[in-house]
Amino acid sequence: MYAIVEIAGQQFKVSKDLKVYVHRLTNEEGSKVSFDKVLLLDDNGNVTLGAPAIEGASVEAKVLQHLKGDKVIVFKKKRRKGYKKRNGHRQYLTQIVIEGITAGGTAKKAAPKKAAVEATTEEAPAPKVKKAPKAKKEDTKE
Repeated sequence: MYAIVEIAGQQFKVSKDLKVYVHRLTNEEGSKVSFDKVLLLDDNGNVTLGAPAIEGASVEAKVLQHLKGDKVIVFKKKRRKGYKKRNGHRQYLTQIVIEGITAGGTAKKAAPKKAAVEATTEEAPAPKVKKAPKAKKEDTKE
């Protein structure tokens, strides 16, 4: 069983006992947190899509630690001008472990691919447009 969930503005594919690094959360270390914006849920091949989220579904997680990510160096240079700027950045992250995925509520089931293809091909044909009659050419040779 896995789910696609939106956490702090980013989408993650999560399953039980998976450790994930997300943008810094305000929760304390060791506390439990629940994410309600579940976009897709797969339960052993039974796919449920949200529009945009599945009502009643949630993902439970536990905050393990707060940390900083690797340093990213930003270097700017303009050649022959003597312009050089060096800047660094370390993102604040939170490590969480997924403890469980709960499904529930009403949502749309994903339609089989063949049915979706047939539905698009059975559209009404476009009406035929009659062309305007061509103008007759007159002889200008005299």
